[in-house]
Amino acid sequence: MPIISTFYGIIIQMYWRDHSPPHFHARYAGEQVAIDIHTLKILQGKMSRRALVLVLEWAQEHRDELMEDWELCQAMQSPKKISPLL
Repeated sequence: MPIISTFYGIIIQMYWRDHSPPHFHARYAGEQVAIDIHTLKILQGKMSRRALVLVLEWAQEHRDELMEDWELCQAMQSPKKISPLL
């Protein structure tokens, strides 16, 4: 699964040809969530509030890039790296 960004120990990934709705996966300290790109709601999993707030802030800033990467992954192409949260 390609890693598209990392920040503060959080890893953001997308699976190749994953199911809809468009989403990404975030991992931190043994926890994982799948987050809908359009609504920024958790589709599955759980994560500490502190880490989740950072993930959602980052996703809000990079929604367009996340959708571009979703389309690339659906076409089995390598996604582009996205800038980390600073």
